[in-house]
Amino acid sequence: MLFFESVQIALKAIVSNKLRSFLTMLGIIIGVAAVISMVSIGMGVRSNVQSSIASLGSNMLIVTPGASNTKGVRGAAGSRKTLKYEDAQAIKKHIKNIDYVSPTVSASYQIVNGHQNWNSSVMGVTPEYMGIQSLEVSAGSFITQENVDKRARVAVIGTTVATNLFGQENPIGKSIRVNNQPFRVVGLLKSKGQSSMGQDQDDTVIVPITTAMNRLMALTYVRTINVQVSSPDKMDQVEDEIEQLLRTRHKLNGKDDDFTVRNLTSLMETMTQTTTMITLLLGSIAGISLLVGGIGIMNIMMVSVTERTREIGIRKALGATFSNIMLQFLIESITVGVVGGVIGIFVGVAGAKAIAYFGNFTTVVTALPIIVSFAFSVGIGLFFGIYPARKAAKLDPIEALRYE
Repeated sequence: MLFFESVQIALKAIVSNKLRSFLTMLGIIIGVAAVISMVSIGMGVRSNVQSSIASLGSNMLIVTPGASNTKGVRGAAGSRKTLKYEDAQAIKKHIKNIDYVSPTVSASYQIVNGHQNWNSSVMGVTPEYMGIQSLEVSAGSFITQENVDKRARVAVIGTTVATNLFGQENPIGKSIRVNNQPFRVVGLLKSKGQSSMGQDQDDTVIVPITTAMNRLMALTYVRTINVQVSSPDKMDQVEDEIEQLLRTRHKLNGKDDDFTVRNLTSLMETMTQTTTMITLLLGSIAGISLLVGGIGIMNIMMVSVTERTREIGIRKALGATFSNIMLQFLIESITVGVVGGVIGIFVGVAGAKAIAYFGNFTTVVTALPIIVSFAFSVGIGLFFGIYPARKAAKLDPIEALRYE
């Protein structure tokens, strides 16, 4: 019963000094809100990174050319022309534990249908690309091996390209021109929307890789080779085998690799660790304001003890014990922390939503930072309320009654 009476007295003391109580809570409110907002930003960054890597496919290895080196001047990564279509075929033939292998080339071209035109990315791929990227066709069909073998002028288009060139008309069977060359539309991809990096995944034209290399882009090499491994525990083994195979094919005895094999699983783990550290750093920086709020609680409770010295003396004279006085002032400081924490939660969640809405930025609000920040705000109220409470409880009742 004494506990509930102490809570009522604490609430009455807070309400009787509204402005002072609000200013005391402000540090807690700002601290809790800052922790929730900052952690939501960090979680949003991690979500973006994971989505971006996952969109490339699961259990993926990506083989790219190395950097060119002419007269000591090193070019950009991937600027060499060492990867061949035959390398992809050799990987598919000789390496085990692989589900799909798809070499790719790409370039941007103007796509024309009658009087309508649209600039889009044109990709040359093999049929396996559909499985690697988890693509689905809403109408027609995807690129077939027969199309690749015959270097057929066929294309599968995304919904963005279809809308801009054909409107509501069914594009299947229609003819488009890519770089002034005729292509027949054989498939329409299901919409995938924007990627986590803001790229329109539906703004694409897919053609057979042999057609792209020989008839469209005049290339003798491929840009990338995408390899999907059958299981995560085989990733390192397959990566080593691909490196050995390509070194043998490119005759690199004693020389540096002229290619790079990127393991997306390892990249995912590294990026997750990095973004987790960023999230913890942001949360820790925001948590400093909680400590400042705790100092504010301690300061106000010290003032409250001084103001209520006579009241404490009267209570002690009427039989209040050391623990009764301690409990009273601890409950008041904890109440400030609890009320400030609750308000801070609403402000923090609202702030995270506002950042996502106005800043066009992904934020992820989870229960963990809310629970931790609220528990911390209550703990701050308890910790910084102990000294003022002890000071009040140790007052001599006679001296307290004499206090003016």
